[in-house]
Amino acid sequence: MVRLILASQSPARTKLLAEAGIRHSVLVSDVDEDAVQARYGVTDPHDTALLLARAKAEAVAALPDAEGALVLGCDSVFEFDGEAHGKPYTATVARERMLRMSGNSGVLHTGHWLVDCRDTDPDDGGEPGTGATLGTVASAEVTFLEMETAEIDAYIATGEPLHCAGSFTIDGLGGAFIRKVDGDPHTVVGLSVSTLRGLLASANVRITDLWSA
Repeated sequence: MVRLILASQSPARTKLLAEAGIRHSVLVSDVDEDAVQARYGVTDPHDTALLLARAKAEAVAALPDAEGALVLGCDSVFEFDGEAHGKPYTATVARERMLRMSGNSGVLHTGHWLVDCRDTDPDDGGEPGTGATLGTVASAEVTFLEMETAEIDAYIATGEPLHCAGSFTIDGLGGAFIRKVDGDPHTVVGLSVSTLRGLLASANVRITDLWSA
Protein backbone atom coordinates (compact mmCIF):
# COMPACT_ATOMS: atom_id res chain seq x y z
CA MET A 1 0.00 0.00 0.00
CA VAL A 2 1.37 3.39 -1.01
CA ARG A 3 1.86 5.77 1.93
CA LEU A 4 1.72 9.55 1.64
CA ILE A 5 3.15 11.78 4.37
CA LEU A 6 2.18 15.44 4.48
CA ALA A 7 5.13 17.47 5.80
CA SER A 8 2.95 20.30 7.08
CA GLN A 9 1.20 21.22 10.31
CA SER A 10 -1.51 23.14 8.42
CA PRO A 11 -4.99 21.93 9.48
CA ALA A 12 -6.38 23.30 6.21
CA ARG A 13 -4.08 21.14 4.09
CA THR A 14 -4.77 17.90 5.92
CA LYS A 15 -8.52 18.68 5.92
CA LEU A 16 -8.39 19.29 2.17
CA LEU A 17 -6.67 15.94 1.55
CA ALA A 18 -9.13 14.14 3.83
CA GLU A 19 -12.13 15.67 2.07
CA ALA A 20 -10.61 14.70 -1.29
CA GLY A 21 -10.47 11.11 -0.04
CA ILE A 22 -6.67 11.00 -0.07
CA ARG A 23 -5.21 8.70 2.56
CA HIS A 24 -2.26 10.31 4.34
CA SER A 25 -0.47 10.89 7.62
CA VAL A 26 1.16 14.05 8.97
CA LEU A 27 4.77 14.46 10.02
CA VAL A 28 5.83 18.03 10.74
CA SER A 29 9.28 19.29 9.83
CA ASP A 30 11.35 21.55 12.07
CA VAL A 31 12.52 23.76 9.21
CA ASP A 32 13.51 27.31 10.14
CA GLU A 33 11.93 29.20 7.23
CA ASP A 34 13.82 32.43 7.85
CA ALA A 35 17.14 30.58 7.98
CA VAL A 36 16.42 28.76 4.72
CA GLN A 37 15.56 32.00 2.94
CA ALA A 38 18.64 33.72 4.33
CA ARG A 39 20.86 30.86 3.24
CA TYR A 40 19.70 30.89 -0.37
CA GLY A 41 18.89 34.59 -0.66
CA VAL A 42 15.61 33.92 -2.46
CA THR A 43 13.20 36.86 -2.41
CA ASP A 44 10.88 36.18 -5.37
CA PRO A 45 7.50 35.01 -3.91
CA HIS A 46 7.10 32.22 -6.49
CA ASP A 47 10.59 30.83 -5.88
CA THR A 48 10.31 31.26 -2.11
CA ALA A 49 7.20 29.07 -2.01
CA LEU A 50 8.99 26.29 -3.90
CA LEU A 51 12.19 26.60 -1.85
CA LEU A 52 10.36 26.27 1.46
CA ALA A 53 8.17 23.41 0.22
CA ARG A 54 11.33 21.55 -0.81
CA ALA A 55 13.06 22.24 2.50
CA LYS A 56 10.09 20.85 4.45
CA ALA A 57 9.73 17.76 2.27
CA GLU A 58 13.43 16.90 2.36
CA ALA A 59 13.65 17.44 6.13
CA VAL A 60 10.83 14.94 6.74
CA ALA A 61 12.11 12.55 4.05
CA ALA A 62 15.36 12.26 6.04
CA LEU A 63 13.50 10.93 9.10
CA PRO A 64 13.27 7.16 9.78
CA ASP A 65 9.45 7.31 9.80
CA ALA A 66 9.47 8.39 6.14
CA GLU A 67 11.14 5.21 4.91
CA GLY A 68 9.00 3.54 2.25
CA ALA A 69 6.67 6.52 1.86
CA LEU A 70 6.05 9.46 -0.44
CA VAL A 71 6.60 12.80 1.30
CA LEU A 72 4.83 15.99 0.26
CA GLY A 73 5.96 19.41 1.42
CA CYS A 74 3.93 22.57 0.78
CA ASP A 75 4.36 26.25 1.45
CA SER A 76 2.31 29.29 0.47
CA VAL A 77 3.41 32.87 -0.18
CA PHE A 78 1.08 35.74 -1.10
CA GLU A 79 2.41 38.23 -3.64
CA PHE A 80 0.93 41.73 -3.41
CA ASP A 81 2.31 44.83 -5.13
CA GLY A 82 5.48 42.89 -5.89
CA GLU A 83 6.05 42.02 -2.22
CA ALA A 84 6.09 38.58 -0.61
CA HIS A 85 3.63 38.24 2.26
CA GLY A 86 3.94 35.25 4.54
CA LYS A 87 2.12 34.94 7.88
CA PRO A 88 1.64 38.34 9.56
CA TYR A 89 1.76 36.96 13.14
CA THR A 90 0.72 40.33 14.65
CA ALA A 91 -2.55 42.24 14.46
CA THR A 92 -0.71 45.41 13.42
CA VAL A 93 0.87 43.79 10.36
CA ALA A 94 -2.34 41.99 9.41
CA ARG A 95 -4.38 45.21 9.62
CA GLU A 96 -1.92 47.19 7.51
CA ARG A 97 -1.92 44.49 4.83
CA MET A 98 -5.67 44.04 4.72
CA LEU A 99 -6.31 47.77 4.39
CA ARG A 100 -4.08 47.73 1.30
CA MET A 101 -5.63 44.53 -0.07
CA SER A 102 -9.21 45.83 0.22
CA GLY A 103 -10.71 46.08 -3.27
CA ASN A 104 -7.47 44.92 -4.90
CA SER A 105 -5.89 41.68 -6.16
CA GLY A 106 -2.83 39.60 -5.38
CA VAL A 107 -1.41 36.21 -6.30
CA LEU A 108 -1.18 33.27 -3.93
CA HIS A 109 1.74 30.95 -4.78
CA THR A 110 1.76 27.45 -3.28
CA GLY A 111 4.90 25.41 -3.68
CA HIS A 112 4.63 21.61 -3.77
CA TRP A 113 7.60 19.24 -3.40
CA LEU A 114 7.39 15.44 -3.52
CA VAL A 115 10.10 13.02 -2.40
CA ASP A 116 9.80 9.30 -3.17
CA CYS A 117 11.38 7.46 -0.21
CA ARG A 118 10.40 3.99 -1.38
CA ASP A 119 13.06 1.37 -2.03
CA THR A 120 14.11 1.47 -5.69
CA ASP A 121 14.98 -2.24 -5.60
CA PRO A 122 12.71 -3.92 -3.04
CA ASP A 123 13.66 -7.42 -1.89
CA ASP A 124 10.03 -8.47 -1.49
CA GLY A 125 9.22 -7.90 -5.15
CA GLY A 126 6.84 -5.06 -4.35
CA GLU A 127 6.36 -1.94 -6.40
CA PRO A 128 9.75 -0.17 -6.60
CA GLY A 129 10.19 3.49 -5.84
CA THR A 130 11.49 5.94 -8.39
CA GLY A 131 13.83 7.97 -6.21
CA ALA A 132 12.04 11.04 -7.55
CA THR A 133 12.43 14.39 -5.84
CA LEU A 134 10.61 17.10 -7.72
CA GLY A 135 8.27 20.01 -7.32
CA THR A 136 6.28 22.81 -8.87
CA VAL A 137 4.31 25.90 -7.95
CA ALA A 138 0.58 26.43 -8.43
CA SER A 139 -0.57 30.06 -8.45
CA ALA A 140 -3.97 31.73 -8.32
CA GLU A 141 -5.01 35.38 -8.45
CA VAL A 142 -7.25 36.44 -5.57
CA THR A 143 -9.49 39.52 -5.85
CA PHE A 144 -10.85 41.03 -2.65
CA LEU A 145 -14.04 42.94 -2.01
CA GLU A 146 -13.94 46.36 -0.42
CA MET A 147 -13.63 45.78 3.32
CA GLU A 148 -14.82 48.13 6.04
CA THR A 149 -12.32 48.96 8.75
CA ALA A 150 -14.69 47.52 11.35
CA GLU A 151 -14.86 44.25 9.38
CA ILE A 152 -11.08 44.05 9.19
CA ASP A 153 -10.74 44.66 12.92
CA ALA A 154 -13.41 42.04 13.70
CA TYR A 155 -11.70 39.50 11.44
CA ILE A 156 -8.30 40.09 13.02
CA ALA A 157 -9.85 39.77 16.48
CA THR A 158 -10.78 36.16 15.64
CA GLY A 159 -7.08 35.35 15.28
CA GLU A 160 -7.65 33.48 12.02
CA PRO A 161 -5.58 35.69 9.68
CA LEU A 162 -2.52 35.92 11.92
CA HIS A 163 -1.16 32.52 10.92
CA CYS A 164 -2.15 32.47 7.24
CA ALA A 165 -0.05 33.50 4.25
CA GLY A 166 -1.35 36.86 3.10
CA SER A 167 -3.49 37.36 6.24
CA PHE A 168 -6.57 35.61 4.86
CA THR A 169 -8.22 32.25 4.25
CA ILE A 170 -10.68 31.16 1.61
CA ASP A 171 -12.01 28.14 3.48
CA GLY A 172 -12.77 29.99 6.72
CA LEU A 173 -14.09 33.34 7.87
CA GLY A 174 -11.94 35.18 5.33
CA GLY A 175 -13.92 33.73 2.45
CA ALA A 176 -16.52 36.46 3.03
CA PHE A 177 -14.08 39.05 1.68
CA ILE A 178 -13.01 37.28 -1.52
CA ARG A 179 -14.80 38.29 -4.72
CA LYS A 180 -13.20 35.81 -7.10
CA VAL A 181 -10.27 33.47 -7.67
CA ASP A 182 -8.61 33.03 -11.05
CA GLY A 183 -6.94 29.63 -10.89
CA ASP A 184 -7.25 26.48 -8.81
CA PRO A 185 -9.04 27.49 -5.57
CA HIS A 186 -7.31 24.61 -3.78
CA THR A 187 -4.09 26.52 -4.32
CA VAL A 188 -5.44 29.29 -2.10
CA VAL A 189 -6.21 26.75 0.63
CA GLY A 190 -2.57 25.69 0.45
CA LEU A 191 -2.47 22.47 -1.58
CA SER A 192 -3.56 21.90 -5.17
CA VAL A 193 -4.92 18.36 -5.49
CA SER A 194 -4.57 18.44 -9.28
CA THR A 195 -0.91 19.49 -8.90
CA LEU A 196 -0.38 16.64 -6.45
CA ARG A 197 -1.86 14.26 -9.04
CA GLY A 198 0.76 15.37 -11.56
CA LEU A 199 3.64 14.98 -9.10
CA LEU A 200 2.47 11.51 -8.10
CA ALA A 201 2.33 10.50 -11.76
CA SER A 202 6.01 11.43 -12.05
CA ALA A 203 6.65 8.88 -9.30
CA ASN A 204 4.54 6.27 -11.14
CA VAL A 205 1.70 6.54 -8.63
CA ARG A 206 -1.93 7.18 -9.52
CA ILE A 207 -3.79 9.47 -7.14
CA THR A 208 -6.53 6.84 -7.11
CA ASP A 209 -4.04 4.53 -5.35
CA LEU A 210 -4.30 6.87 -2.35
CA TRP A 211 -8.07 7.11 -2.24
CA SER A 212 -9.59 5.90 1.01
CA ALA A 213 -11.81 2.86 0.78
